[in-house]
Amino acid sequence: MGVRLQWPWFAILIRTGREKTANLLLENAGYECFLPVSQSTRRWSDRTKTIEVPLFPGYLFCRMSPHNRLTVLMTPGVIQIVGVGKTPVPVAEEEIEAIQRVQRSGLSAMPWPYMQIGNVAQILEGPLRGLTGIVVKIKSGMKLVLSVSLLQRSVAVEVERSWVGEVRARKPAEMRASDRPQASAPGGAVHLGAVKGLSDETIQAD
Repeated sequence: MGVRLQWPWFAILIRTGREKTANLLLENAGYECFLPVSQSTRRWSDRTKTIEVPLFPGYLFCRMSPHNRLTVLMTPGVIQIVGVGKTPVPVAEEEIEAIQRVQRSGLSAMPWPYMQIGNVAQILEGPLRGLTGIVVKIKSGMKLVLSVSLLQRSVAVEVERSWVGEVRARKPAEMRASDRPQASAPGGAVHLGAVKGLSDETIQAD
């Protein structure tokens, strides 16, 4: 019995507002797609409504053969497959897996300014246990920032401080050429006094 080939993930540029329609059409055509969403509250004078909006507006992700892309390109709403020139470039598998973990966790995620350098930590507890990303201190706690390097876009999810392991600094010289997340946090331990708004101690999970 042969091993089934699994194609990599590619980012598909979609006309704004057509992400859900394009996602449905591609799934109906037999493609495995991933459209990360977040909850957004819209307020009118007479009512309030919570709706789902794309975490990466104008994009969805699709497993496909880079050599057989006509069906994808002909799908209504699709503009192009993200790549270099006319050559599609796959998205790092671990980046997609991390965002899928966030979606399955039920935790609220939101778009975040793209971050390459910052204070990196692994999540040791909770529904995101095992994920590594940049951590940012906020008034209500901490956020874990995850990125799709190819798109130079990030998302953030709020996490409990007790879930966060030792914080380490990621320096520019330690970034890989592909700008993909490291399997382990590089650099030396950072004391929280070096991180704005944090106390002078190294974060450890309880």
